[in-house]
Amino acid sequence: MDNLLEKSALTVNPGVEQQPFVNPEALMRIKKNRKKPLTVEQFVDGISEGNITVLSKAITMVESLLDEHHATSQSVIEKCLPKSGKSIRIGITGVPGAGKSTFIESFGKMITSSGHKLAVLAIDPSSERSKGSILGDKTRMVELGCDPNAFIRPSPSAGSLGGVARKTRESVILCEAAGFDVIFIETVGVGQSETAVHSMVDFFLLLMIPGAGDELQGIKRGIMEMANMIVINKADGNNHDRAMQAKAQYQSAMHLFPPPASGWLPKAMTVSSIEKTGLENVWTSIEEYISVTKNNGFFASSRREQTKFWMYEAINEALQNNFYSNPLLKPMLAGYEERVEKNEISSFVAARELLDRFYELR
Repeated sequence: MDNLLEKSALTVNPGVEQQPFVNPEALMRIKKNRKKPLTVEQFVDGISEGNITVLSKAITMVESLLDEHHATSQSVIEKCLPKSGKSIRIGITGVPGAGKSTFIESFGKMITSSGHKLAVLAIDPSSERSKGSILGDKTRMVELGCDPNAFIRPSPSAGSLGGVARKTRESVILCEAAGFDVIFIETVGVGQSETAVHSMVDFFLLLMIPGAGDELQGIKRGIMEMANMIVINKADGNNHDRAMQAKAQYQSAMHLFPPPASGWLPKAMTVSSIEKTGLENVWTSIEEYISVTKNNGFFASSRREQTKFWMYEAINEALQNNFYSNPLLKPMLAGYEERVEKNEISSFVAARELLDRFYELR
């Protein structure tokens, strides 16, 4: 039988030895040519020189959740802090479809053409399911993206309050240290949590569109009270008359609000981002606002209050991270969740007991 098998044509010849999927020599070359991470001094020097590549890497490091990146980024921010604070920070928000990206591109091009350097921090909404973001704002600002005096940085909101990325304020400091004297912060949309962006800018601009229904009911009063200016976009073609009507309604409504502490009476204006009309008036009003608030001391006091606010925000975030990352509390959370779902204990009592346990473990 063995002789028959040896003579059979069905025997399997040994195959070719399996080759590695990646050339080992290529891997060695990649490792050899891989650049070492920048030092804190190299980051600071590159940012101070206005190197956009280094600035982008620094912002990426600020947004990183790795502990080693956090330590380096905080050192970079500390060294850049004395070089910051010399820009005009403008928050831009509005209802979906208001044309924020088109407005920012047209308005931004007008600002850079007048000799300013502009940084746009566009906050892109993150998915609640996948936690991912498209980060497509830059693709909608092609012309401004090619401007050598402009820097556009889309960042994921990552579920943070008000659609503002957790590290946006630190990114502002880095952009100012890089020489950008005008900063735009574009938020995800309109909501009560827009307080977050309001607490990191000097001027808060609310973008609206005409003919979207009752203008005075289309947005919460709290947002209107925070706005230093309401801009009705798309005031062109058949929309022109409706835009003027909306402007009159908003202007009348803002007179009913309590006078702001800044001493500035908010305005309503119309623009057309496509036809590029009305943009100069918006910028002139912003410059007027900055001048008024600097003269009466509100500008400086507002920035001092903002720095305190973000100190407490950082404390709250650190406490929250420490609570949920505690290895001894993680198994307890599942048990309390089950008890709450079965109505064996109230949510508030469960939270209190977990916090008490957290304090005991520290």
